[in-house]
Order: sequence, then structure tokens, then C-alpha cells
Amino acid sequence: MKNKLILISVVLLYTLFAKAQNQPVKIDSLQEITITSTRIDLPFKENSRTINIITSKDIKNSAATNVADLLQQVAGIDIRRRGTAGSQADLYIRGGSFDQTLLLIDGIKMDDAQTGHHTMNAALPIEVIERIEIIKGPAARAFGQNAFAGAINIVTKSQLNNSVSVNLETGSFNQLNGSVTVGSDLKNSSHIAHMGKLSSDGYRTNSDYDNSNYFLKSVFNKNTQPIEMLATFFERKFGAENFYTSNATFHEYEETQNSLIGISTAFKANNLKIKPRLYWKRNQDMFLLRRNEPSFYRNLHLSNKMGAEINTSYTSNLGVTGLGVDVSKIYMTSNTLGDRNRFMATAFLEHRFKIFNQNLDITPGVAVTYFSDFKFHAFPGVDVGYKISENFRAYGNLGYTYRIPTYTDLYYSDPATIGNENLEPEEALSGEVGGKFFSSRFNASFALFYKDAENLIDYVKANTDDPFMAMNIRDSKTKGFEVNTSYNFTVNNLKQNLSVGYTFMEDQIGDINLDFSRYSINSLKHHFTSRLSTRITKSINFSVIYKYAERTQGLSYNVLDASAIFNVNQFELSITANNIFDTDYIETGIVPMPPSNVLFGLRYNFK
Repeated sequence: MKNKLILISVVLLYTLFAKAQNQPVKIDSLQEITITSTRIDLPFKENSRTINIITSKDIKNSAATNVADLLQQVAGIDIRRRGTAGSQADLYIRGGSFDQTLLLIDGIKMDDAQTGHHTMNAALPIEVIERIEIIKGPAARAFGQNAFAGAINIVTKSQLNNSVSVNLETGSFNQLNGSVTVGSDLKNSSHIAHMGKLSSDGYRTNSDYDNSNYFLKSVFNKNTQPIEMLATFFERKFGAENFYTSNATFHEYEETQNSLIGISTAFKANNLKIKPRLYWKRNQDMFLLRRNEPSFYRNLHLSNKMGAEINTSYTSNLGVTGLGVDVSKIYMTSNTLGDRNRFMATAFLEHRFKIFNQNLDITPGVAVTYFSDFKFHAFPGVDVGYKISENFRAYGNLGYTYRIPTYTDLYYSDPATIGNENLEPEEALSGEVGGKFFSSRFNASFALFYKDAENLIDYVKANTDDPFMAMNIRDSKTKGFEVNTSYNFTVNNLKQNLSVGYTFMEDQIGDINLDFSRYSINSLKHHFTSRLSTRITKSINFSVIYKYAERTQGLSYNVLDASAIFNVNQFELSITANNIFDTDYIETGIVPMPPSNVLFGLRYNFK
């Protein structure tokens, strides 16, 4: 009955305003976007990699209220959630683990030395996001060692003019969300501030949460030499029922804090660009095995990363040369991992050649990194692209990548788990070939990809009573292909969009010759996503999102979400329905995902 009521609510909202006035709307153009997260700035259509762009228009039409839910709508991106509102979610790209994917905020690396479980803790509120750049495949040459399987760069909005937006949401599981977003555009500076609070009683035992988001972005001296400052603070407090164990009596609980301060600017002189940056990233993680008995077992980890980087590009008759240096220092204090510190320094070099009447581009490059505890490592690679026509481009790339173990892999110890100080870095050689087609109505891309990985870290044991121990014991070969399409069309002079994506992936796993393994490979073998965004009138936008997933181990599920947005002057009314047909499914571990649920929203934009 519950799922029928949700479906009826969505259909009624769709039909309620179907006879309102028609008005054309503008659809964002991917061809106008420049990828700026690396040293060589390139228009999206000239890049020789598989890159997906989630635009601000896509975010508006996504039926998602957070970045974790938003990324789930991209084929080849595997977000394994353990609850609602993004309280705990792991990020996977093309079969890589949560430790093998890098998240960036405006190009600032948000890797965490403790564990990749904290990657999504740094994700921003969707109100301040301009776009999300998803780089699939080996990205270590461009970003460093954590970009083993790919990287995701969240680009924040540059300005919101003079505006105030207040948002209130309520819905299933006693969800109650509130936020205020303020934009201020002054004579020689601009500012964006966001404050948000999200809470819920949870959809099952011990799944409640209380989250707070704070964001500030300021640009000073914008008329001469702009200086940009970015500051974030995110706090999450949530019940973690069986997130890490299968014991029904534990009732785990977790609190995390993630903060960032970054200052950057850019100097331009003729053909030379220089972009320096300073940043400080902090992460705190407190975990209780028994929520109501803190003394039973408690983990407390605090990590700080301070860094400085400078990226340059120089354009000459021979092409564009990119050069960068990134140095950082990590400090960690933990009651289970000990006190640790690490110094890292990375040098990046690449050059883009264009030959055959500028139709063929070749970009070889290398990143060399020094770790105080793992010494020197290099990541060479090359991108190749050919412009077959103004609308079609073929490309390929090949790269070597690796990941050093986290502090959890190296030093964590409890009665069931033992780290291993002798672990070696994980390694892989990855490549892909593909093509991109662009037109005013239809965009499409396809790619064939392959990855040969060695020394993958797993937790294994030979006997039932033994603790699991971290070891470099797995080898794997991953191959697959993906297709993404987007079609723009009009109905009654109103622009519509239909987007479809599909990824097929197959893993060939080497035999580990042990009876017990904690981390079995369970990639998305088949992953299909689609979104229909339809502008019914000038005031009504309706979106339907369908996802199908089938994992390597056989589990498969279908999920349908939908949203409707109704604009009345300065008011915006919304309804978001998730898991409409009440699918019973699990994304990771033994944690069941939420049943069908609804979220109602009201936003007011002051002008």
C-alpha cells in the first residue's frame, strides 16, 4: 500500500499542472565546459579521456538531495550506501575499491590517510555545486596515487549574485532538513555561504542521523588579482547498525567531522599560466562498537593534511606544456593506529602535441611521487585523440597507477583484524579506447576499458579461529565497455532531455589459495541508468530516474526514483520519491537499503 500511495502522489503532481502555460527553457551545453582540474585546461569535447559531466541543470533534475545519491545515476559509478542522506557511502569506479578513488573539491585532493571510507564525508551540499567532473580510468598521472581507478572533481559555483535562498524539507522516517544559502556580489569581492541541518529517526533500528553542513567561498580583489578562499565543515552523527559487523547486539555508532580550508589564485602573462594553492584538510572519526556503552570499544582517529601546490601551463608553437609540484604533510593521532606522520611530494609533467592539421593530439606525461615511508614511485601515461569531424572524436589512453596502503591497512588491530606493516603498494596498468559525438540535440560516448592489477590488498586467514590479516594477495584483470547518451528534444516548444547509460564489467580474479577472504570482488557487472527530464510547463519540471544493477556475485535489483518541481514566483515546491516500488536490496555488507519514501520541500528565493 505504501508504494502505491507514493506512486499516486507522483502521478497526481505530474498531472495537476499539466495544462499550465508553455515556455521554452535553455539546456546546458557540454561543449561550453572547460575541464580545469588538471594543469592543461581543455574544452570537454577535446579531452582524450572518458569524462562524465553532471551539470547544474542535471543536479536540478536529478531527484537527488545529496552527492552520493546523485553519483548513483552515472553508469560505471558504484556508490555503496549504508543509509540515507549520504551519512556513510563508499565510492567505486570501474571495479576499483573505495580506497582507489580520489575526490577533489575545486581541484583540492581530499584523500584520507586513515581510510577511503571517509572519501564521501567531504562531499558538498548540492546547492553550492556548479558541476561534477567524473574522470574514469587511470588518473594518477594527473592527480597522484589515490586516483587508482578514477577521480571525481566537484566544482563549486563562482557566484550567486545578491541572493538568499531558504529551504525546508520533511518526509518519511521523520526526515527534517533545513538550509540557508546566501550570495553576495560586492564591488571587489563575492561571497557564497551555506548552512544546513539534516536529521532523521532512521528507517530501521539504529539508523538515525544528525548532520550539519557549513560552506563558505569568497573571492577577494576580483577586479585585479583575484584571490579565492574556500572553507568547509561537515559533521555527521549516525547510528551504524551492522555497518562493519554482523553482531546484532553491538548497535554501532559513529561520528565524523571533515573540514577544509583552501586559498588559491592564478597569474596569467601571455602564454603562461601559474596557479598556486595552499590548503589544510582535517578529518576526525569516532566509532563506538556499543552505542550505549562507550567504554566497551571505542576508536578515535584524528588526521590533518597540510599542503601547497603550484601548477603551470605554457603554450608555444610545439603545443602546451603542463608542470606541477605538490607537497604535503600528514599527521595522524589514533588510539588504535598510533601516532603517524608522512611527507609526500609529487612532480607532474605533461605536454600536448597537435599534428596533422591540428586533428591529432598526443599527450604523454608522468607523475613522480616521494613518500617518506614508501620512497619513490612513478606513474607514466599517454593520451591520444583524433578529431574525425567537428562532431566526432576518437581517443585512447594508457597509464600505470598504484596506491600505497592506508594506515588502517598497515596498523589497525582488534581481536578479529590485524594490519600488516610490510604491505606493498597496489599496482595496475589500465587503458581504454573510445569515441565521443556532439551535436545540439544528441551527445554520445562509448569506451572499451581494461585494467591489469597486482598486489591488491585483502584481509585473509587460513583457519576459522584466526584473525583476518591484511596481505598483498590478490591479482585481477578487469575488462568492460560503457555507453552514455543524451538526447534533447522539444514538446510544445518546451525542451526535454532523455539520458541513458550502460556499463558492462567483468573481473577475472586470481586464486588466493586461502579458505577465508574478507574483501571479495563484487563489482557491478551490469549497470543501466536512465533519466527523463521533462518540462511540462514553464513552471513544472518532472524527472524520472531508473537504475538497474547486477553484481558479480549475482545480486540484482531495479530502483525507480522521481521528482517534481513547481515554481510559483519566488517559491519552489518539490516532491521527491525514492525507491517507488519498494525494492528490497543491499548495496554493501548486510545493510538493507531504505524502503519507498517521500520527501517534500519548500524553497523561497529572496530577491
